[in-house]
Amino acid sequence: MANFNKVILIGNLTRDPECRTFANGGKVAKFGFAVNNRKKNSQTGQWEDEPMYIDCEAFNRGENGTLANIVEQYCRKGSQICIEGRLKLDQWDDKTTGAKRSKHMILVDTVQLLGAKPDGQSSGPRQQGSAPSNQMTRAASEPNESYDDQDQDQGKSGGEIPF
Repeated sequence: MANFNKVILIGNLTRDPECRTFANGGKVAKFGFAVNNRKKNSQTGQWEDEPMYIDCEAFNRGENGTLANIVEQYCRKGSQICIEGRLKLDQWDDKTTGAKRSKHMILVDTVQLLGAKPDGQSSGPRQQGSAPSNQMTRAASEPNESYDDQDQDQGKSGGEIPF
């Protein structure tokens, strides 16, 4: 039987990305991510947001990899993005109790900016040295044809994520 590990989520950053550079020149951007699940409260009849929080890591991979750089430069706490990646189980021993601990996280392959553009950016064609387009992948030269501008508008939820 075949296995398939792919996650696509639209949500908001819960904190600014934290970046670390490796001795070999590689880089990782770690950030918190939240997605709202809406459910109806059976007692009040009101719709409520139930946020789900998950840690994410984006790496610069290969000679042309720039994903961690893009996350560091253009994503901030509250930024709405679409991420595509795969689940990873992170396991460790708790230093204080010695107990085994684990959590699921997402290794990000693709990031797409969905929120409003920062002030001063035009919506016209990209010029050399300007901010990248809304569609970004591991390598800036790889187009992400999975989403277009119409999908961005449809993916926005009405619920707010508390931070």
